[in-house]
Parts: sequence; structure tokens; C-alpha cells
Amino acid sequence: MAGIGELTIGHSPDADDAFMFYAITHDLVGIGDGARYRHREVLEDIQSLNERALRAELDMTAISAAVYPDVAADYQILCCGASMGLGYGPLVVSREPCALPDLAGKRVAMPGPHTTAFMLSKMFLPTVEAVQLPFDQVMEPVADGELAAAVVIHEGQLTYVDAGLYKICDLGQVWFEETGLPLPLGLDCVKRSLPSDLRLQLLDALQGSIRAAFANNAAAVDYALQFGRGIDAERGEKFAKMYVNDLTYDMGDDGVAALAELYRRAAAAEIIPAAPPVDVLFPG
Repeated sequence: MAGIGELTIGHSPDADDAFMFYAITHDLVGIGDGARYRHREVLEDIQSLNERALRAELDMTAISAAVYPDVAADYQILCCGASMGLGYGPLVVSREPCALPDLAGKRVAMPGPHTTAFMLSKMFLPTVEAVQLPFDQVMEPVADGELAAAVVIHEGQLTYVDAGLYKICDLGQVWFEETGLPLPLGLDCVKRSLPSDLRLQLLDALQGSIRAAFANNAAAVDYALQFGRGIDAERGEKFAKMYVNDLTYDMGDDGVAALAELYRRAAAAEIIPAAPPVDVLFPG
């Protein structure tokens, strides 16, 4: 812990994270009885949070699903807070209409190495030359003709048309067609070194915050739209609701199976050394 009675909670300044953490941020939901712990929120981009998780710095944090194999010794997955695409996910976009096989051997912009989008790209685009860029800079070199295509995440899934780009495929749809499972992109996890009762209290707090966001939808959406990175209110709400769904409240058996399949495939493709046990904390 960062100090006596203080818990550090990391999440990204993205519309979906802001929506689910709305009640925690506004002290509408406390941790346990609210008397023993105060919390400090750490709002950073997901790459920075992934790096913090690799150093086991935060008590509870959002991470990319792809980074969990590297932090499993220090963190346990929470059954809530996951961002899972239900037949949708990162998009592959290009300047001109083409098919996925046309990209073989070509340079494709991708988000950073710890993102789940990068892991998926290694699975589904194994023959392209990956050019790693910050996620909010992948579209510009494609629009300028410098790169053949880009893998877009976050608001780019809704704004690529504004950049004059065409969708080649939706990796979340490809994943669903092959597996019949949701696509796990982001997770919330809790440090294993915390007492078991405190881990359960953090789980309960996040589930309570998600419940409160749905119950106070208008206020939670208004708050989340502050983090929409320039998109209009309609698209901001659409993006938040894409990745805050029933599986965000409780991933259940489908979510656990999806994570196991993601890591099984990643290990088979030698993207990770081995598939980690999918250790998920549920209430009880």
C-alpha cells in the first residue's frame, strides 16, 4: 500500500473506465465500511498502467488482458471491470478498400506491445511488418499513405471514417466467428499481497460502482464524456456502452473461458511463453 490506510486504484482516462469508476470517483461507493481505508485514484493511459502493473505498484489497477501473463504472480483478476467485445473489437483499417491477405508483407501501424490489440494482430496478421505507435497516432500515417493499414482501438473504432479510412475487418468479429466467445481486451486486477477480505471489499466496491453507473446513467455518461478525446456526445456514449456491458459487471464462465482461450492461442503462436492459470476473484 502507498501509506497507512491508503489504497492506490489505477484506471485509464477513457470513457468506458470513467463510466464504471464514476461512483468511486464521486465517493458514492466506499471500500468496506469506509472507515478503514481511503483511496487515491491514479489516472493514466493504459500503457502506463501496464508498466506500473509490471512493477506491482498499484493495489488495484486496470490492465490490458495481454499483459496479465506477465503480472499473474502479483495480481489476481477481478470478475468485474473487464472490457469485453461482444462480436466486436479492434479494427484493421486502410486508405483504400482491400482484403486482409493483401496486407501480407506490408507495414501496418499497431498500438504498443502490451496491448491486447497487438497480441491479436500477431495472431491474425502474422505476415505483416508491425510498426508500433501510440494508439492515438496510428491512423495519420495510413491516411498520408506512409503505411498500408492500422489496427485501431478506443475511439478510433468510431472515428476512422472521419480520417477517410476503410474498415478491412473487425478482429473482434473474427475472434467471435472462430471461438464463439467474447473478446477480452481490458481487465481490472487486485494485488495478491492484500488480505483476502480487502480484495473482496475492492471487488464489491467496483461492482457497486458499476451498478451505480447504470442506475445513474445520465450523470455517469455526462462524467464519462469528459474523457471522450474530442468525439461528440453520441459517439462518446456509444463507445462507453460498447465496453461497459453485462460482462463488465460479472464476466462469468464465458469471460473466464475467453481469457483461457486468448492465452492458449497466444502460447500456441509463441507470443507468450506459456498460458497462465486464469485466476479470477468472484464474490463469496
